[in-house]
Amino acid sequence: MNTSTKGLVIKEQTIGESDRLVTLLTADYGLVRAFVRGAKHMKSRLASTTSLFAYCEFSLYRGKDAFVVDNASPIEVFFDLRKDIVRLALAQYFAQLAYELCEEEQPAPETLSVILNALHLLCNSDKDLRLVKSAVELRLLCLGGYMPNILACANCATYETDLMYFDTLEGCIYCENCAKTGAMPCPKNVITAVRFICLTEPKKIFSFSLSDENFEILSQLTEKYLLSRVQKNLPTLVFYKGLV
Repeated sequence: MNTSTKGLVIKEQTIGESDRLVTLLTADYGLVRAFVRGAKHMKSRLASTTSLFAYCEFSLYRGKDAFVVDNASPIEVFFDLRKDIVRLALAQYFAQLAYELCEEEQPAPETLSVILNALHLLCNSDKDLRLVKSAVELRLLCLGGYMPNILACANCATYETDLMYFDTLEGCIYCENCAKTGAMPCPKNVITAVRFICLTEPKKIFSFSLSDENFEILSQLTEKYLLSRVQKNLPTLVFYKGLV
């Protein structure tokens, strides 16, 4: 079977002396693993277009055991990520999240859109990295089936109070009158940001602002919630946090 699809390389692995196994995040087929024959050779026409964070139009065919990349036409290769180790580390974390939360051969147009928009911001904007990180974490969790119950207090259905509580284990919120032991206290502006990330259209999830203090609370909240759902070691997150 031959197919053509736009995809972002989110993982690469050397196979043998010269081949490469890549994982593509695509809108049409979700995660796709494909071999790239001779990609490690200096003169290979596929060397740069199948490297990490290359976004290309890929021509694939189904081999005996897996897909094989026949051709790749670059759309965006995000070279500017290599200029800043912190931004590159955050991009690698996003790639790992997509790998962990996306399904193979299941359409994932919104996941791809979120990751691409995040990479563009890392390359071309001065947005607070905590904002970008939290928005990607929470929206990818929603797309992966882990959307928290943030419409109202889980106990009394109050929409909001000045102080709210986010339960990262149960994935729900409580008002100040129903505070639960272990839940994170959050000003209502932080809960408003959480609702915005979860519910607004994909291209707008990075369009909000908070105070520095509230950005820090949001960053801790989304990371803690994500770790409670993924429940595995994320070395790219450890590396990123070691840099900031």
